[in-house]
Amino acid sequence: MIELGDALSSSPLIAILRGLEPGNAGPVSKTLVDAGFQIIEVPLNSPDPLDSIAQISSQHGTAAIVGAGTVLTTAQVDAVADAGGRIIVSPNMNPDVGSAAMARGLYWCPGVMTPTEAFAALELGASILKVFPAEAMPPAAISALRAVLPKSATVAAVGGITPETMAPYRTAGVNCFGLGSALFKPEYSLQQIAKRARSFISTAEAI
Repeated sequence: MIELGDALSSSPLIAILRGLEPGNAGPVSKTLVDAGFQIIEVPLNSPDPLDSIAQISSQHGTAAIVGAGTVLTTAQVDAVADAGGRIIVSPNMNPDVGSAAMARGLYWCPGVMTPTEAFAALELGASILKVFPAEAMPPAAISALRAVLPKSATVAAVGGITPETMAPYRTAGVNCFGLGSALFKPEYSLQQIAKRARSFISTAEAI
């Protein structure tokens, strides 16, 4: 079973499958894993997300870290864990959610925008600091935040990331990227998803 550090070393990309239908969970996740993705997130405001998480975890749980996004409550943490999820991603920094995630042995990735939130999350044991929305935090702002954070902290830029915007964020000190609609929308065909995935993978390898 792959661990977070190894997954990020292999590919610094997190697929965010907002709106994924359970009927497409298998084909979409296979397309992404085949392209080289090793972290897959299904937001809980998607249709029957726990079904999709269970399917993807069953099929790819040894090769990829599967989990949920938009996790807002401790009850949701338990539901994700019971479905086979291993990573909890939130838009906010809720200490109770973080404690619940770690109690279940899950990785916790809270949303942060300020040094206060970032340091509080690290003290609580966050695995990744999700700078969200990245559109509101240009590379210069993230560079300033990165300058005061521990070098060991893992920072993800999430929100509006495209292949064209990745390099400045990487230069600013971002370790990984959460990819939403530029990678996946429910209406995209598998061929479109594969093409977009390859574009992100090749860009990540080049920067």
